[in-house]
Amino acid sequence: MDGDNLLLEDGLSDDLDDDFDDEEEHSDPLLPDNRYLDRELSWLAFNQRVLELAEDPLVPALERANFLAIFSSNLDEFFMVRVAGLKRRILTGLALPTNIGRVPVDVLTDISEKAHLLQQRHSRAFKDLVEPALREGGIDIVRWDELSDAERTVLDDYFSAQVFPVLMPLAVDPAHPFPYISGLSLNLSVRVRNPKTQKVEFARLKVPQMLPRFVRIAGVAASGEPMRFISLEDLIANQLDDLFPGMEILDHHVFRVTRNEDVEVDEDETENLIKALEKELLRRRFGPPIRLEVTDDMDDETLGLLVRELDITTQEVYKLPAPLDLSGLFSLQKIDRPDLKYPNHVPTTALQLSPSEPNQRQDVFKAVSRGDVLLHHPYESFATSVQSFLEQAAADPDVLAIKQTLYRTSGDSPIVEALIDAAESGKQVLALVEIKARFDEQANISWARKLEKAGVHVVYGLVGLKTHCKLALVIRQEKGGVLRHYSHIGTGNYNPKTSRIYEDLGLLTADPEVGKDLTRLFNELSGYAIEKKFKRLLVAPRHLRKGLLKRIATETENARAGRPSGIRIKVNSIVDEAVIDALYRASQAGVPVDVWVRGICGLKPGQEGLSETIRVRSILGRYLEHSRIFSFVNGGEPDVFIGSAT
Repeated sequence: MDGDNLLLEDGLSDDLDDDFDDEEEHSDPLLPDNRYLDRELSWLAFNQRVLELAEDPLVPALERANFLAIFSSNLDEFFMVRVAGLKRRILTGLALPTNIGRVPVDVLTDISEKAHLLQQRHSRAFKDLVEPALREGGIDIVRWDELSDAERTVLDDYFSAQVFPVLMPLAVDPAHPFPYISGLSLNLSVRVRNPKTQKVEFARLKVPQMLPRFVRIAGVAASGEPMRFISLEDLIANQLDDLFPGMEILDHHVFRVTRNEDVEVDEDETENLIKALEKELLRRRFGPPIRLEVTDDMDDETLGLLVRELDITTQEVYKLPAPLDLSGLFSLQKIDRPDLKYPNHVPTTALQLSPSEPNQRQDVFKAVSRGDVLLHHPYESFATSVQSFLEQAAADPDVLAIKQTLYRTSGDSPIVEALIDAAESGKQVLALVEIKARFDEQANISWARKLEKAGVHVVYGLVGLKTHCKLALVIRQEKGGVLRHYSHIGTGNYNPKTSRIYEDLGLLTADPEVGKDLTRLFNELSGYAIEKKFKRLLVAPRHLRKGLLKRIATETENARAGRPSGIRIKVNSIVDEAVIDALYRASQAGVPVDVWVRGICGLKPGQEGLSETIRVRSILGRYLEHSRIFSFVNGGEPDVFIGSAT
C-alpha cells in the first residue's frame, strides 16, 4: 500500500457498550436540534433488517432459520446490555437525556413498543414462513399431537434414558420458596392438583440447556421421508405424569427470563482486576430481571405469580406463540443438507502469500518483505495468512519477540497455541488480553492464565479503557543483525472460526514506521508511557476523533475551494455526535459522503439543507460486515484508514 494510506486503531469501542453520555459537549448552534436518530431504535431497526433476511424466500431455508436464531440472540444481548443500562441509570438517578434529548423512561417505552412488535413478527416469520419452508425441504418440526404411536414410543424411551434423569422439578409452597430463574433459560410452569386434598400447587421445571433443543425422532421414518424433530420443552411437557406421579396435571406453560447481565468493575478501586472481574461474573447470574417471555396460552393466575415473584412490570412481559427462544434454531445448522444452505465457499490464499512452486513451503516473512499484503476475509483465508504468520513466527529461530492483542478468540485457538509455542522456545512474548470483552470475560481469563503458565507476559491494557485494537507485531533478526518489524493490523478478532463468517480486512506489512508505531503503542499498553505520538496510527481515545475531524474538515475546505473532495465510511455503527456534525457541515459544503453502516446509525441522510449529499446504506447477508474503512479524497491524494473503531 502507498505511503499515504494510514491505519486506524482504537482503544474504546463495542456495538452495545453502555456509553450513553459523550465525553464532551458538541453543540453546534448552526445545526438543527433534531438532527440525530435515536440510538436504541436505530439498533432495533438493524435487527429488523436481520429478520427481513429470514423472511426472504430467496434465502435457503436453513439459512433463514439461522437468521431467526441470530435475531433472537441479538435481541437477548440488546436487553441484557442496552435496556439494562437504561434501567440502571434510571434507578441510580443518572438518567441523563439520550442522544436525541429524550429521558430514558420515554425511550424505554418506545423500545418496549417496538420490541413487542418485532418479537411478534419474529414468531410469525417462524410459523408462517420458515417452518413451512423447512417442511417443504424435508425438515419437519412437529408437535406431540402430530406424532404416530411408533414415534411416541421412540421418544418415550429417549426421555426415560436421556432427559428424565437430569430434570429437577421444584415445588413452590411455604416450605419451598420461589426458585431462582437463571437468565435465558427455558422453563415450564406446571400447575398440579392433589386428588386427595384437591389443593392446587405450582412447580417450575427447567429445560436442561445441555441437551439438544430440537430432538431428532430417529429410527421411524422410511428412507426419503422428512427428518422430524420435536422441541425438548414439548417432549418434557408431555411426560409430566412421570415427574409428578399421582398428581393431576392441570396445565403447563413455557416461560423465559432475561436478566441484566452487564458487568461493572471499578478498576480504580481494585488491586487485582481478574479477581474483581471473576467476583462480578458470579454476581451477573443474579442480575435483576428485565424481560419475561411467556407462551400466549399462559393463564392469568400463573402469569400474575411470575410477575409478582420476578418483580417486573406488565410492560416487560412478552406474550408469544410457542416455541420461545428461537436461538435454538442454531442447532439445525448441523443438519447435512447443503441444498438448504448457501453454496460452500472455500477461501483462497492471498496471491502474494502463495508459494510460487507447487511443493514450495509458504514463507510469509519473505512475501511481506517484498511489499504490503492487504487481506480480505473470509474471501481470503485467515488460516493461510494471519495464522500462518504467527505460527511461522513462533517456529522461526530468527524471531526474537512477538507482541499480540487478544480481544476474542476461538475455543481451540491456534493463535494462542502459537504464542505458547513461541514462549516455550525462549522468545519474548507479550499478550494483551482484554478480559472485559463482553460475554467472553470468563474465556479470556482462562486464556490469560494458560498463557501465563507457558511463560507469556500477559497484561490487561489501560485502566478504564477497553483495548479493542487488533494488532500483532513480530521482531525478527535478519542479515547483518538488523531487527525488522513485521506487523499485522486488522479490523477483526484473531479468531479462526469467526474469520470464516465475518467480513474483515487485515494488513500485513514490514513498513518500519508502522512497526515503530506499534512498538510505541504496545509499550503504552503494557508499561508507563507519557509520549504518545504516532506517525501512521490514529489511536483512541486521544487521537482518533481529532484525526477524523481534521480530515473531514479538510474535505469541507476542499469542496468550498473547488478541489476534489469526498468521504467514504464503512463502520459497524456511527453514533459519535462530533463526527456526525462534521459530516453534516461537509455535506452543506457539497462534499459527497457515502456511509455503509451495519448497525446503529445516529446520522440522518438526505435532509434538505443538512445532509443532502449524504447516502447511508446497510449491508446484511451471508457474512457479517465487520470491516471499518475511512476514505478521504484529500484533493486527489487519498487517505485511507482501516481499523477496529466504531
